[in-house]
Amino acid sequence: METLETPIKKENKNGNPAENNNSSTTMKALVYHPGKKAWEDKPKPIIKEPTDAVVKILKTTICGTDLHIMKGDVPTVTDGRIIGHEGVGIIDEVGNAVTNFKKGDHVLISCITSCGKCEYCKKAMYSHCVKGGWILGNLIDGCQAEFVRIPFADNSLYPIPEGADEEALVMLSDILPTGFECGVLNGQVKPGDTIAIVGAGPIGLAVLLTSQFYSPAVIIMIDQDDNRLNVAKTFGATHTLNSTNENATEKIMKLTNDKGVDTAIEAVGVPATFELCEAIIGAGGHIANIGVHGKSVNLHMETLWSRNISITTRLVDTVSTPMLFKTVQSGKLEPKKLITHRFKLEQVVEAYETFGNAAKEKALKVILTNE
Repeated sequence: METLETPIKKENKNGNPAENNNSSTTMKALVYHPGKKAWEDKPKPIIKEPTDAVVKILKTTICGTDLHIMKGDVPTVTDGRIIGHEGVGIIDEVGNAVTNFKKGDHVLISCITSCGKCEYCKKAMYSHCVKGGWILGNLIDGCQAEFVRIPFADNSLYPIPEGADEEALVMLSDILPTGFECGVLNGQVKPGDTIAIVGAGPIGLAVLLTSQFYSPAVIIMIDQDDNRLNVAKTFGATHTLNSTNENATEKIMKLTNDKGVDTAIEAVGVPATFELCEAIIGAGGHIANIGVHGKSVNLHMETLWSRNISITTRLVDTVSTPMLFKTVQSGKLEPKKLITHRFKLEQVVEAYETFGNAAKEKALKVILTNE
């Protein structure tokens, strides 16, 4: 957990004092406490390192990972942490080593912070940056707040052009690159493939949208929520299965003439869904895990040992964000279709209730606006 520090007077790149550019030294934020969450007063973040930026949040959202945090599945998140790792905003102040941004710039916040210099960053494996990675809303305070401090701003923010749809761009903070990198790329989706996506939540639907870059012949979406499955059909799924009402394994094996699928993508994060991927994967196939797992999963080597199966795990690196940004700007990819509910930022607790009861509320992504 971050400790509160007495601000050290630093100058920003314009030669002005970097701390307290905004008259208020406090802000409101969504704070995690074990077993509960609260909309509380917190100190407004300050520039701690010359590579930092402080961003005023304009729009943010809630991620399925945040729900895992609230359930206690992510032990690195400690009492008092401000949650959230997605959003767009406007630069409030910058450290004197930040060269790509200035006060007033509109920016997209990446869920992954990268120093750009360590051995992992040089491998483009930014998720394991020795000073960054997934730290927002995890190891440092995050984006479900009026302001957020972004370390290594030059490498962890993206400029937003004037007139861009900032609601749509919030989806580029996490779910689109996560679905694409961890699901589609790791799953090695190819033209003509048969793929199964287990979980039709926002991440699963992001996989569905981005998998179509590679023209798979069959896209099977599996979930227990008929509303999400209906949405999946409108997004391009060729087949949908409700695993509550149907034996998904039997149905998929029948659909594939007992061969199984070329790629099975796990987008939930519970043992049953990963084991379903093991049951439906075909010889030479790829199981790509995306879900955040809080419990151990059985690996059925008694059936997989001879099947030439590849199993991948990954935390998103956001290496695809620039490409996805261009695709969204061109209109070829429409992530705004994932947004179902809108709230003011101060309604974040209510938004969690809606997002956490997705089946009842027919919720996918929610947008929280700080205006």
